[in-house]
Amino acid sequence: MEAILTQFLNTINEPLGGMMVLILALTGVWFTFKTRGVQFRLMGEMVRLLFRPEGNTHDGKHVSSFQAFTISLASRVGTGNLAGVATAIVIGGPGAVFWMWVMALIGSVNTFVECTLAQLFKERAKDSFIGGPAYYITKGIGKRWFACIFAVAIICQFGLTNNMVQANTISSAFTQAFGVSPYWMAVALTLLALLIVFGGIQRIAKVCAVIVPVMALGYLAIALWIVLANLPLIPHVFGIIIENAFGIGQVAGGAIGKTVLMGFKRGLFSNEAGEGSAPNAAATADVSHPVKQGLIQTLGVFTDTLVVCSCTAFIILCSGLYTNGENGIELTQAALSFHIGEIGKTLIAVAILFFAFSSIIGNYYYGESNVAFLCNGSRHTSTVINAYRLVLGLLVFLGSLMTIDLVWALVDFCMVIMTTCNLIAILILGRYALRLLDDYQQQRRAGKNPTYHSSTCPDIAGQTTCWDA
Repeated sequence: MEAILTQFLNTINEPLGGMMVLILALTGVWFTFKTRGVQFRLMGEMVRLLFRPEGNTHDGKHVSSFQAFTISLASRVGTGNLAGVATAIVIGGPGAVFWMWVMALIGSVNTFVECTLAQLFKERAKDSFIGGPAYYITKGIGKRWFACIFAVAIICQFGLTNNMVQANTISSAFTQAFGVSPYWMAVALTLLALLIVFGGIQRIAKVCAVIVPVMALGYLAIALWIVLANLPLIPHVFGIIIENAFGIGQVAGGAIGKTVLMGFKRGLFSNEAGEGSAPNAAATADVSHPVKQGLIQTLGVFTDTLVVCSCTAFIILCSGLYTNGENGIELTQAALSFHIGEIGKTLIAVAILFFAFSSIIGNYYYGESNVAFLCNGSRHTSTVINAYRLVLGLLVFLGSLMTIDLVWALVDFCMVIMTTCNLIAILILGRYALRLLDDYQQQRRAGKNPTYHSSTCPDIAGQTTCWDA
């Protein structure tokens, strides 16, 4: 039964995934045109805002702009960066890396739009702000049923099945590196995950703010050392990426299509641009203008794909092992071991522990915010969220032990549903993000620290209750 369901989902996922990727790319091109390439021309502003968040109203009781950034980056930087890149190279060839880069460059503007909207339509919660696509669909479009479809899809995708993938990857890496029993890994991961998520968004934010910078900088340092050690090979690596990306020298007529699709799909799984996940974290930030968090979250897409994914790609391609029959995290471990010896397996196991575990707690919060949305202020909300936390623990435990072909198929299916819902929403509501961008730039040109007032968008002032009148 499991094999039949897996085959069925894989059969429908391929055409649906191809259509979703096309819509995602076209949406990115449209918003790139409408914003005059905001993801490129304001990159310096993104960095400035991340490290000098002047004028934000963070008072220690809410989630800071930087903490919200690390929550979303924790979710982005995970299995997709280590195992997903390897899979993309094996199935799609080295050229898939090029199309991952293209996806990040084009798709990052979708992140800007969705995260700006999440800030605009956010609500006040007990310990922080709360928001995301389910909230801006309901408030901006007025279709709660449509928002509920998205909410269910993201709970299934990020809150549950995606975390089984992350737990499985950690367990596999530690079994290969240290011979640790998957059962004991399952127990340890489950207990640690429950300890953190039962602390709520404040504990999640504090943990991510520590883990994410350490893991990203550490992995970048290892990759930079390998690149420098293999400097003469780098022109050759770029050469095979570009050659393979456009099908030059490939025999199979459909090979380039598979290369593009794998690059886009794995790029999306990794950086989540336009998928509707990052806005759930972006909405929690306490900032003085929605565009600030939109710009900061855009930087997260570049960090994920252009930096971390590229690190993995160069480690694998410089080793030349991508044709040896290994795949996923095992290939990444083998490639790193090729460069630095058997300690490579250990380093990747430790890296995947940080990368994938931070994804588990980041993904969990995406589910929690949408569980809260579905509860719609019910007095049973706390009970339902606690039940969701226990289900998460169970699935982390099971994911550490089982084969997950069916889980991967479910992840891809839910990703199509939630991404399609979100893209429709941001295309309808994108005019508000464009209006906010103009307002932000006008204030910056006037030498002001941009501050948003609901009078900027008077037609929706009644739906933006977190902002001053």
